[in-house]
Amino acid sequence: MIYSPIAQKQFDDAIFSMNGISKKTVEEHLKLYQGYVNKYNEINEKLTSLGDDEYGKANQVFSTLRELKVELSFAWGGVINHEIYFTHLGGDGNLARKALRTQIEKDFGSFEMYKKDLRASGIAARGWVWTAWNTREKRLFNYIGDSQNTYLAWGVTPILALDTYEHAYFSDYGVNRGGYIDAFFENVNWAIVEKSFENIVSNT
Repeated sequence: MIYSPIAQKQFDDAIFSMNGISKKTVEEHLKLYQGYVNKYNEINEKLTSLGDDEYGKANQVFSTLRELKVELSFAWGGVINHEIYFTHLGGDGNLARKALRTQIEKDFGSFEMYKKDLRASGIAARGWVWTAWNTREKRLFNYIGDSQNTYLAWGVTPILALDTYEHAYFSDYGVNRGGYIDAFFENVNWAIVEKSFENIVSNT
């Protein structure tokens, strides 16, 4: 098995001066993201060095191969989820009347209903909420997940990610997750989300 390490992605400096999400919270949050990158590389390195005996010991109850591959999916989820999240933050929260808004209004009834659904999904989720394009149904839906690597369904591609782990908001809002989600909406760069949506739809 051959592997080349991945590097931490750099994000727009606008994420350090958002309304309602402090610079300190972002700085600490980015350290967690870097941790996922590091662990993803570390696990891959361990996989490349597995001996023949470890392949022979593969087992569904417990084995080194199973443990590494399960935790690899968790680390990879932590990398990708955070990259989506930080890439579309630092905006002004305004969604232009273009293809994405039209699709949201078609699938949710209105932009306000979409935000209501995403907010409630964020309160209900234990880890993440993703607005994702369902390729088969040709619609947007807000999916929830309780971990870095759970519940995002087959055949869907996320265009927006909302981190609902406590580390994303606790120092700013305490237990008031709803206040954090409201601030999240105020800082979304919808132009980036729009571009992701248009790219996905054009390729499906």
